[in-house]
Amino acid sequence: MGVGLAASLLGACSSSAGAPAQGGSAAGSGAGRGKPNIVFVLTDDLATNLIPYMPNVRQLQKDGMSFSNYYVTDSLCCPSRSSILTGQFPHNTGVFTNNGSDGGYQAFNRKGNERKCYGPAMQKAGYRTGFMGKYLNGYEPADTNGTDKPYVPPGWDEWDTAGNGYPEFDYDLNENGKVVSYGHDPEDYLTDVVSRKATSFIDSSAAAKKPFMLELATFAPHGPSTPAPRDAATFPGLKAPRTAAFDTPPSPRPKWQDSLKPLSDREKRSIDQKFTKRVRSVQAVDDMIGHLRAELKAKGIADNTYIVFSSDNGFHMGEHRLRPGKQTAYDTDIRVPLVVAGPRVKPGSTTSQPAENIDLSPTFQDLAGLTPAATTDGLSLAPILHGERVDDWRQAALIEHHRPGSKKGDPDAAPTDSGNPPTYEAIRTPDTLWVEYADGEREYYDLKTDPYELHNRAAALSQDQRERLHATLTALQHCHGSTACAKASRIER
Repeated sequence: MGVGLAASLLGACSSSAGAPAQGGSAAGSGAGRGKPNIVFVLTDDLATNLIPYMPNVRQLQKDGMSFSNYYVTDSLCCPSRSSILTGQFPHNTGVFTNNGSDGGYQAFNRKGNERKCYGPAMQKAGYRTGFMGKYLNGYEPADTNGTDKPYVPPGWDEWDTAGNGYPEFDYDLNENGKVVSYGHDPEDYLTDVVSRKATSFIDSSAAAKKPFMLELATFAPHGPSTPAPRDAATFPGLKAPRTAAFDTPPSPRPKWQDSLKPLSDREKRSIDQKFTKRVRSVQAVDDMIGHLRAELKAKGIADNTYIVFSSDNGFHMGEHRLRPGKQTAYDTDIRVPLVVAGPRVKPGSTTSQPAENIDLSPTFQDLAGLTPAATTDGLSLAPILHGERVDDWRQAALIEHHRPGSKKGDPDAAPTDSGNPPTYEAIRTPDTLWVEYADGEREYYDLKTDPYELHNRAAALSQDQRERLHATLTALQHCHGSTACAKASRIER
């Protein structure tokens, strides 16, 4: 590989560092403070362009650390959430889509992923654990999984989880093994229900003087992006961002985008309307974060609590001429916010270290003083959060996407013009994107000079450069465990 390309690929990676190959430094995570609490807010389809409309998230950024190069293993709900829960790539969870033989809740269970989740490990270590909101695609609150009552997965002390919660009204929750129906009154709005239950969980945990781990997985802003009634008329006249990529395809573009026509005026108006709904729908999420932080302070435990905010994937709205959707390897879809505030995290800080959603599970466990299983593919972010010197951090993030074979009942089913690419694998460094499609096509973008991924330079790479990129991608595709996966991410100079 030429020196120029290697430097471009490595980017910021060579200037800062990485974590221990397995689990990081647990000893420093909560020293002298007792075990810290963790509140994890996971949104659904939230892109970075919604953060300006979320004042409590912006305050969280001021109070903590933002990850500028945080990526998801796949820009699709169930594969991404499976990676978050287990700390493993899709090729190790076996969950590549939202349904069918290689996706959804059934595949997650069938492949033994429940026992890999961070919940059971943290519960065993003395944590009070809670999960509220959206679990995995295909999950239904009344599912029994062969038991005699609605099933609660192992490892969770509090379980308040919906199936079809996308409309935010008229849904069921599995509340600790009992199905409870909610209606269409304002107080039934799902994000607010989750917020109230989370407050109660925090209060009871504080009263019991037990450390807790709480995941709050909202359905917002996923379509239909229903706002809370109080927010239904906010932000009138708002327009979706018009970046350089808006209504502009990459050049040369891959064949799967050949049928895309320029956006019509009607489609642009529709995109603006959908963007406004998305902004309105996250207001309740932002309110929830503010309420929970206030409650933690009122209970005297805010200083020993980590607040983590992120999304399962991004969402494009007209960029690259794609109608609203996800599933691509472009930054609109794979690069999402990760913000962490808490003990020993420097306020207002930003790190450029490449991080992925496979890192969340080992991070939670490390902060709790645990050593994640050797089969975990991710790395603990705790040393980075605490400003410690770390070495041999990953240099490339892996993205794996299988084109869904089944669309029946899939809320993320995408027509061709919304972004439904062929199966692909990709690697993203702080400065580059390399994509290999199953049909043989390739894309390569230098994000230092082309931040909106408009100039596909794959054809300009030498054979040697392409082979080295392919070798790195192949090694990552087949890696198992944090040590092997960190090693596979290295890019030769």
